[in-house]
Amino acid sequence: MENSIIDEKIINDLLPQKFGKAGKIWVALLTVVCLIGLFAYYRQIRYGLVVTAMRDYVSWGIYISNFVFFVAISLVGSLITAIFRLAGVKWGSPLTRIAEIIAVAAIIFASLIIIVDMGSPERFYNLFTHGRIQSPIIWDVIVITTYFFISLLLLYYPLLPDIKILLRYKEKSGNRMHKFYSYIGSFWKGTPEQFKLSEKAINILCVTIIPVAFTIHTVTSWLFATTYRPGWDSTNFGAYFIAGAFLVGSGAVVVAMYVFRKAYHLEKYITENHFEKMGRVVVLLSLLYLYFNMNEFLTPFFKMKKSEEGYLNGLFSGDFATVFWFAILIGMIIPIIILLFKSGRKPLPMFIVGVMVIVGAWFKRYLIVTPTLLHPFLPMHDAPASYHHYFPSWEEWAITMGSLAGALLIITILARVFPIIPIQETLTEEHEKAI
Repeated sequence: MENSIIDEKIINDLLPQKFGKAGKIWVALLTVVCLIGLFAYYRQIRYGLVVTAMRDYVSWGIYISNFVFFVAISLVGSLITAIFRLAGVKWGSPLTRIAEIIAVAAIIFASLIIIVDMGSPERFYNLFTHGRIQSPIIWDVIVITTYFFISLLLLYYPLLPDIKILLRYKEKSGNRMHKFYSYIGSFWKGTPEQFKLSEKAINILCVTIIPVAFTIHTVTSWLFATTYRPGWDSTNFGAYFIAGAFLVGSGAVVVAMYVFRKAYHLEKYITENHFEKMGRVVVLLSLLYLYFNMNEFLTPFFKMKKSEEGYLNGLFSGDFATVFWFAILIGMIIPIIILLFKSGRKPLPMFIVGVMVIVGAWFKRYLIVTPTLLHPFLPMHDAPASYHHYFPSWEEWAITMGSLAGALLIITILARVFPIIPIQETLTEEHEKAI
């Protein structure tokens, strides 16, 4: 009887909650930003890429920076769900659904922003009809598509036991949502055979997604490293991208943990212990990424080849120095200093650190793209003055902000539709503690 009461309390705590006033304002704000981005994209389709600030030299601008950022955040699904699950990390269970939702939202907009960067959307079709296997671009399309479907399945399979629970609470979910839950999960009866089959499928997906996740970031790095440019001519790029992706993905999970904990009153399920342990993960990943940054810049700095001199000077003391040092300090060094202290691994400081890591990571991706393109091996001759500089047009900013808002909107809606913390797993853990 006591167990039944506890189970009912846990289920009521973790059921999806309807938007309050603040939630509705948040959704409305994100929708407005998305609509502004859609209007800017309409202008880009109508008038062409001339509405952007991209030209012959900076042919990859803020769109590709945003693409790399989304791809990086999507890695969190394989980190929290796959690696933690396979390593038997039990404390990570309440965070798996958050990580899976972030991964799905990020990989969706990573794909969309590539289509935006192409100019005319029908060009995406040409990748499949005229794609060449010799090109890293077609490899990127293949691994992103594969990663998206694996991430979607990793979100869906663990949801099935929770959907069975949601179907029992029709009065709380409403007729429309009840029909939706029935459509996607009414076949789940919760038999031992189904649980065994589901567990096997999830383990296979976890094993599969790790090499795919490493591949997606390695191939993305090859898009740069196989392009003969100062700053990209590096064999370090694969590991450099993966380390950065693990860091920003963990930062995104920390921010989501704090927001959902506050908004849905989940203090009993996302505890200070979770922030403590995630703080240790983040500081380890920050140190690792800082090492790869030092390796990435110190090696060419000591050699100081003439072709890379302008690029390095621009980063360390030139036009991009403010952004560069901002990204290094805010995205890595200050978070490391904060997280080395136990008080820095409390929920609020961790939230601030998570925001710093995400913001620093976005600017870091901007720095990977733009300074290199402005410093080609062959110096610019007889080029208009505007070609020597790049600052995104309002259309580029609007589309970029719209894509970021779109990813947040997907996360918000999925958190409204599905339990943000796995209910069945939480019940099972409580039963195991009681034995």
